Amino acid sequence: MSSDDWIDERQSIRDVIDRYAHFADRRQPKEQAAVFTLDGTVLLYEGDPNATAPVQTVSGRDELATTFAGLIAQYDATTYLNGQSTIERTGPVSATAESYCMAFHLLRENDQRMLLTMSIRYLDSFAKIDGSWLIAERKLIFDWTDRRPSQP
Repeated sequence: MSSDDWIDERQSIRDVIDRYAHFADRRQPKEQAAVFTLDGTVLLYEGDPNATAPVQTVSGRDELATTFAGLIAQYDATTYLNGQSTIERTGPVSATAESYCMAFHLLRENDQRMLLTMSIRYLDSFAKIDGSWLIAERKLIFDWTDRRPSQP
């Protein structure tokens, strides 16, 4: 693969990362789950995945869509801002990435509007299937969170 081809492939992988965030913010859990392989898995960590076990594991598009729908329902609105991504090819149809994300969630607690901010890292494994890149496994790591009252 030429370096120009890899630039195109890398952009296609980054588009998958960004579509996940877009569908989360647009409250489209089925579309959000569709950026994963059919048997794709999300492992949720609170801290370093090398030092802790996952607190939750969700596998398969149907279970992912159901889980995403439940998460979306907790919030009045969300905004996911993707930052840098380090993407590496691991084979002709495989790649890995580490991506940073700041996620903002508006919710209500006891009639008080609250802002939950999450610093997230995604450690993704990708597979290229039928010409399209998809997430095969995502380790979703909460590096830190902050919750505070919010005013419109």
